[in-house]
Amino acid sequence: MKDNQQNLIRFLIGLGDDSVVLSHRLSEWCSNGPYLEEDIALSNIALDYIGRARMFYQYAAELEGDKRTEDDIAFLRNEREYTNLLIHELPINDFAFTMVRQYFLDVYYCQYLLQLCESTDERIAAIAAKAVKESRYHLKRSKPWIKQLAEGTDESRERVQLALDELENFVGELFLMEEWETQLANDKLVVDRKTLEANWNSEVQSFLAESDMKFPDSKIQIRGGRNGIHTEHLGHMLSEMQYLQRSMPGLEW
Repeated sequence: MKDNQQNLIRFLIGLGDDSVVLSHRLSEWCSNGPYLEEDIALSNIALDYIGRARMFYQYAAELEGDKRTEDDIAFLRNEREYTNLLIHELPINDFAFTMVRQYFLDVYYCQYLLQLCESTDERIAAIAAKAVKESRYHLKRSKPWIKQLAEGTDESRERVQLALDELENFVGELFLMEEWETQLANDKLVVDRKTLEANWNSEVQSFLAESDMKFPDSKIQIRGGRNGIHTEHLGHMLSEMQYLQRSMPGLEW
């Protein structure tokens, strides 16, 4: 039981890391969006992910016996202690890249969180039930953008394809399970992410085909995020995100 609880804490922090890292990336569009309405929309989505991160971190802190606060978990760990999946930490690049990544993750979270609502842990199920509603709304935004960019100018279409090519090696990690995660899945506490891959691929490929776009079938799967192995980009991002807390300890969100 003790091992299971440690694994559950690890799971919660991993999902919190996914959310807080993506939130920060989306927040980088604040005042830089293509126009005001989109600027505000991206900022609001970033806030949704911050709220999601807080719920996961708070639950993890409680299971640890309140040895750490949610702020400690978010702001006082280095990149090797972060366990987010790598796709979340990639720089925002251009607007097409941001929208393609967001679409991929929106499809993933709509499927993943819906199943996570069936967790035998009532707290996790409740968090998932709230978050899946947000992800459905996010998907309603990202899908039209992909279609508009893919069927727009030659340049916008090219940028979408470049984003598809760049992300192909990072998508596979969404569906790779660590041994400790599999133990939790066997106990019906979490979702076996491997079971989502076929449906995710089917939905994404079908949608892209409507605009005569195709997501490359990568044979390379870059992984390591859940074990603290990251791209060079995360450390730079955290140095900015954590600056205020580290320079003025004790601040609260």
